Amino acid sequence: MFSRVWPFPRPFLTLMHLIQRWVQVQRQLEKSYLAVSSASVDVLWQTIMNLADVSWHPLLTSTNVPQGLKPKPGLIYRAFTRIYPIPVSIFVEQVQPHELISVRVFPIPGLEEQVTYHLKSTLGGTQISYSITLRGWLSPLAWSLLRPYAAKVASALAEAAEQPASIDGPNSRFQAW
Repeated sequence: MFSRVWPFPRPFLTLMHLIQRWVQVQRQLEKSYLAVSSASVDVLWQTIMNLADVSWHPLLTSTNVPQGLKPKPGLIYRAFTRIYPIPVSIFVEQVQPHELISVRVFPIPGLEEQVTYHLKSTLGGTQISYSITLRGWLSPLAWSLLRPYAAKVASALAEAAEQPASIDGPNSRFQAW
C-alpha cells in the first residue's frame, strides 16, 4: 500500500556526487619545498640522522628513539607532533647515505604521509629538498592543517645545520668520543 519510495531531491544528489568526486581527486596531495644551506652535506645529514633531537623540526616535538640510533630501512618509531599530542608512527622506508631518506608517517586511520629529504651539493651551497605526499580520504583536511608547518621544514633544517652546535650540550647533534 505505502510502498512509494521517496527519492532524494536532485540538487542534493548532485552536491553529493560533486563532494564524492572532489574527495576522489584529492586522495593524494604532493608538494616539494627547496632550501639552500651554507652547511655541508655531512652536517645536514647528521642533523637529519639524529632522530632523538628533532628540536629543529616545525612539526615534531620529540621521538622515542634512543640517542645515537641511526635510521635504517624497516625502523619503526613514534614521534609527537606540535599540532596535536597524539603519537604518530614513523616507518623508515629508504636511506641512501648523505643523499636521501624517505619515511612514511601514519598519524591516524585514513591518512598516510610520505616524507622525503633529498640533499644535493651545488656550487651555491647544499640544496635541501623536502617532499611530502599525503594519501587517504582525510588528506584535504590534513593538508589544510599541515601546509604552514610543511613550508618551513627545509628552511628550519638549513638553519639548524648552520648553527654552531656545542659538542657537550644535551641536544647536541654530534657525539664526543
